Amino acid sequence: MENKSHALAAGFFVLIVSSLLVGLALWLTRDSANVREYELSSKEGVSGLQPQAVVRYKGVAVGKVARIGFDPEAKGHVLIRIAVNEQAPISPTTFATFGYQGVTGLAHVLLDDAATPFAPLAPGVSGLPRLWLKPSPLGRIAEQAPAILARVEESTRRINQLLGDDNQQRIRDTLEQIRQASASANTLVQRLDTVLIQRLDPALAALPPLAGEARQTLQALQQAGASVAGMASQIGQTTQRLNAEGGALDQITQGSQSLARAADLLGQSTLPRVNRVAEDAARAARQWGRTAVGVNDNPQLFLYGPGRASAGPGEPGFEAPRVQP
Repeated sequence: MENKSHALAAGFFVLIVSSLLVGLALWLTRDSANVREYELSSKEGVSGLQPQAVVRYKGVAVGKVARIGFDPEAKGHVLIRIAVNEQAPISPTTFATFGYQGVTGLAHVLLDDAATPFAPLAPGVSGLPRLWLKPSPLGRIAEQAPAILARVEESTRRINQLLGDDNQQRIRDTLEQIRQASASANTLVQRLDTVLIQRLDPALAALPPLAGEARQTLQALQQAGASVAGMASQIGQTTQRLNAEGGALDQITQGSQSLARAADLLGQSTLPRVNRVAEDAARAARQWGRTAVGVNDNPQLFLYGPGRASAGPGEPGFEAPRVQP
């Protein structure tokens, strides 16, 4: 009987301690903050993402993943429900993406803001608002993996073609030609060295006499330049004498001016007189011409004189000529 009482007391003690531990765990794990729930619809896989995974906004923990399932409105999409602290600054520019921790492969949800607001998404069946979900870097790599593999395969094929037997033979031939060209260049350098030693050295030895002759030539050129300078000085003096007052050019100018004055005087006085004499001679010649015509028509003028001229129209004694019938 006493053993049963001890066992009963031990059982009650275990129950009481278990109840206290459960209550302590609930108290420690309670979430006193008010949260808001949002939904994310992903067409890519969510491997590594578990319920209760942390949700971070710009690196700060603001909530947890509440539920993971399938989206009844989009076939093949995964529906993720997150609970976010209501104090988190969620706005129309906020979007979500997946982040991964190191080599463990555990995923979490990252929230961030874009430069411009997104178009609002329609709520799902649950009526909860939805956030835009952008592909993660690993997701973008997975999408581009087929294209990357195709390019790698193409690059590998071209490398194999480049390193084929024919190209390797061409490379060996090219290396052999380079070796032969190097040997030819070495031979050419040796020949040039021989030529320089045999021919250039004597030419260099002959340079000092050539330098002496060049010096003499320069001296002769300097003397010629001095002579030309003296001639230029004499020409300058002659030019000054010609241009001086009373010089040859001045006298030529004065003579030209005198000639111009004489021509002007001839045009103003002598030529008008000559013109008048010529006019008088022309009138006299015309009078002599008329006299000669009158003598030719009436030679009796020398005996009887010119007589009286008949009256003209309007003069006394004028008679009109009679018209023959």
